[in-house]
Parts: sequence; C-alpha cells; structure tokens
Amino acid sequence: MSKKIIALLLAAVSVTGLLSGCASPSTKANVQGTGKPVEIEFWYGLGGKLGENMQQKIKDFNNSQKEVVVKGVAQGSYDETYQALQAAIAANKAPAAVLLKNDQMTALANKKVLAPLDDFISKDSSFKPDDFVTSFYNQGKLGGKLYSLPMYGTTQVIYYRKDFLAAAQVKPEELKTWEDVYAAAKKLTKTNGKDVSVYGFEPMWGPDNLMDMALSKGAKILSDDKKTVTIDSQEWVDAWEAARKAIFDDKTMRIHSGGQGWEYWYATIDDVMKDRAAGYLGSSGDQGDLDFSKIVAAPQPGWNGHAAAPVASAQTISIPAITDKDKQQAAFKWMKYFTSAEVTADWSMKSGYIAVRKSAAEVPAYKEFASTHPQALVPLKQANTASPSFIDPTGGKIYDALKKAADKVEIENVPAAQALKDAKKEAQAALDAVAK
Repeated sequence: MSKKIIALLLAAVSVTGLLSGCASPSTKANVQGTGKPVEIEFWYGLGGKLGENMQQKIKDFNNSQKEVVVKGVAQGSYDETYQALQAAIAANKAPAAVLLKNDQMTALANKKVLAPLDDFISKDSSFKPDDFVTSFYNQGKLGGKLYSLPMYGTTQVIYYRKDFLAAAQVKPEELKTWEDVYAAAKKLTKTNGKDVSVYGFEPMWGPDNLMDMALSKGAKILSDDKKTVTIDSQEWVDAWEAARKAIFDDKTMRIHSGGQGWEYWYATIDDVMKDRAAGYLGSSGDQGDLDFSKIVAAPQPGWNGHAAAPVASAQTISIPAITDKDKQQAAFKWMKYFTSAEVTADWSMKSGYIAVRKSAAEVPAYKEFASTHPQALVPLKQANTASPSFIDPTGGKIYDALKKAADKVEIENVPAAQALKDAKKEAQAALDAVAK
C-alpha cells in the first residue's frame, strides 16, 4: 500500500458522527412505487484530506440524482474496515458497498461473501469495462467472475532532479532501460574525497522496488501451475545483484532503512530535494510532496530485451453478497459514478493517485491539469502496461521471505543468489504447507 495512504490514515479522521466501526442498518430500502430513494451505506478507511475528498464525492453523487442516497461511514483504516465488515457480515448487517485492499477483497471473494458484479455490467451497455486500466480491473476477477471495481490506483515511478541530469548531460527520455539508469547513476554520483556527496540514484528500502526490477526482467514469483516458487531464477538474481553492486561496489546508490514508520521514505525524498541524490524510485502518491520545478517524473524502464512490468495496484470497492438486491443495484450505481472518467480524473487531480479509467486522460479538466502538471500522466501511462498486484497464496509468507532477502541484499551485502536461494526455500515450504 502507498505510504501516502498510510500516513493519511494515521491522521485523525475528521468526519461527522459516522465514525462507528459497525454502523446501524440503513433506512429501509425503497419500496417500489413510493418514489423514495434507496439509502445505502458505504464504508471506507480514509482520513485526512482523502477522507474529506471522499465526503465531497458522496455529497456530489447524492446531489446528482434522486434514486440513491449514499451514507458514508468512515473507519479508522483499511484494516479496521475489513475487521468491521467481517463482524457485520456475521451479524447480517453489512453495508451495501465497501472499500477494500485487494488481498482483503480476494479473501472475502474466496469465502463467497461478496456479490459478483457481472450481471450489473452485462445489463449496462454504457459501462465500457475495456476503458478501465487493465491491471486495476483484473484485480477484481476471481474464478471467472468479477467481485470488485478499482476506485483508485498507485504504482512506483522514477523521479529525477532536472538540474543534476542537465549538468551530467543526461536526458530522462534516454533512460530507456535499467542498464541505462545504472550507467547514468555513475555519471550522476559525486564524491568529496572518499565520501559520496551526491548519490546517482536511491531505490526505496524493501522488496517492492527490487520485485519491480525483477518482473521487468521477465521474472515470475510462481510457476504457471502455481505449485513452485521461482524467486531464485536467473532473472531474479540478475536484477537484485545489479542493485547490490550499485550500493556496495560502485557506491552509486544508497538505501535508507529502519527508523519509525515512514522515516526511511521521507529520508530518501529529502536526499533528492536537498541535493544529496539525483533521483529515486517512489510512489505516484509522492507527487504532492515534490517540487516539480526541480523534479521530473518518468516511468520505470525495462531491461535490454524486456519490456517494463512494474506492479500497479488499486484499492477496490465491492458489494457484500447478503445485501438486498435493490441495495446492490443502488451500490452499483454509486460504483459506476465514482469510477466514471470525470470523477476518477478529479479524484486523481486532488489526491495524487491514479485514475482508473483510460479515458480520464481525455477529460478536459484533467487535460488542462496535465498540461501544467505533466508528471500526473506518468503513473497512468505506467499503469496501463503494469503487472498486477501479487496475491500471496500463503497469506504473506512468500512476501515475508522476499523482505528478508531484500534486507540481506540491500543492508548486509549478501550476494543476491544466496539471499534468494534462502528465500526460495522458506517460501516453497510455506506454499507446500498450503497445498496439503
């Protein structure tokens, strides 16, 4: 999950009296022929500015038509929303719509407690599923059915200092491969005696950036039959070893690690903004923290012979299966509104996250915004060809093994081959245990 979302969730949730973890049931659904709107609850774990933006979107939707009234119920976080939802389903009091992380949605869909959306979509000729960013839309598919729609997305892109690149006669559009980036990092690195005064590039601590690099080299996490962990393949080793060499041998890259919360993340951004690094790899949601008079954004590259394939993921909206049919229809109307090109474009402009519709780029207000904020289009461009978010069948143990391996490579200077071999052994044991 993006660091900006988590940081916002740590803020106090500033909403009216809708803060209960499991709100009371909505007003009785519209009785046919009465003309009264159907009232539904929508649960979401957003606070701070994102929470305020969501409240405004709910208000705008309610004012745009007379058939449905959405009552927003803000929870403390995504995890609190998920916990409250499970309790509500057990008590037969679920909301009509809920914002979930992708792994949460998948877990609930596997339990058959979410309503498939396919019938709503097949009956709505104006919906246009092909207009969604493909990697975001496919997150909702499971067992041949669609259980969620993406509300907004994020991916990690590269940010460079314009002045540093110009001084080194490096053009960002020429950095088409990771080989180009590593070569440029050598040109951009500056030393003061034996000490490095400016690093050429800084990846973010942890496995995510390294995973993006490996996927962009053609690597896979699991075999096609999903029975074998493949994180020790040559593609993985080559991608991770390139990072290790840059950090420890060439000293052209640096990793900030540890600290409280997102301390390492902001330390990395500070290096770029305060003349200690020429670029870094970070979230699309970082754009609100950056000065684009100094910074230029660019999509992640691939490697020689391989197309770029970094991960792009989305937060999704679903309908619990126990929801009454009329409220399900009302919930889908709200979902369709929020994921429309105009609304998702506006959400992107105000939040820094990725619009989920390809046609958002053609919305006049967004086009005007992008003309003065060209960095806004970079995450959307990358997301259109990105890898989907990995759903760990072991409940997180494969990812945990990769986290340990990343620390070995980035902090302990352990060769990538050894670190990934150890990770493969741990992850395969976890996968085998699940299969039994």
